[in-house]
Amino acid sequence: MANKTLGIEPKLYEYLQSISVREPSILKELRQETANYPMAEMQIAPEQGQLMALLVQLMGAKKTLELGVFRGYSSLAVALALPDEGIVVACDISEEYTAIARHYWDKAGVSHKIDLRIAPALETLDKLMAEGQGNTFDFAFIDADKSNYDDYYERVLKLVRPGGLIAIDNVLWGGKIADENIQDNRTQKIRALNQKIYRDSRVNISLIPIADGLTLLLKQ
Repeated sequence: MANKTLGIEPKLYEYLQSISVREPSILKELRQETANYPMAEMQIAPEQGQLMALLVQLMGAKKTLELGVFRGYSSLAVALALPDEGIVVACDISEEYTAIARHYWDKAGVSHKIDLRIAPALETLDKLMAEGQGNTFDFAFIDADKSNYDDYYERVLKLVRPGGLIAIDNVLWGGKIADENIQDNRTQKIRALNQKIYRDSRVNISLIPIADGLTLLLKQ
């Protein structure tokens, strides 16, 4: 987990942000508030939020999916980039975290674009499939519990339309992913999914070394 891009020395990172990150004031306010929270590293970096917003705009997305809301930074970044009729189906299990998210969505005037589902994400994804929403999402962001990453990937792949984009967060996992001596469950799950995606002909891929590593997948 990282709320800034890994592997860049502080002075260069400060420069990168100063000449490239156009962070809306509402996102900056949320990020600064979260910085004082014990789990602040769970929030995505501002340069990652900006990249996701740009991708959503570039593809003209209207229907998006998010697994793992936390305090709402990524969903807010995407919602701000969507047209007024756009929607983010946002999945999380925490009423506590998402209460902060709701506050900022309201403050930003984008609450009407966000459909928050409080339930285990796998249940929500299965329900979306049962409702006939397969192949209808333009964009999906996976940033929930790592032990279920493979299950999320397979379900999201069914929900995203051909030509749609999937973004998977934390694929570099603080650098632990490259250390074979680290064999805890979450690291092994991410490592296995990275290998699976590399071999998966159903998608075109690019791993972007931004924040904690973001894999982009274009569904065939």
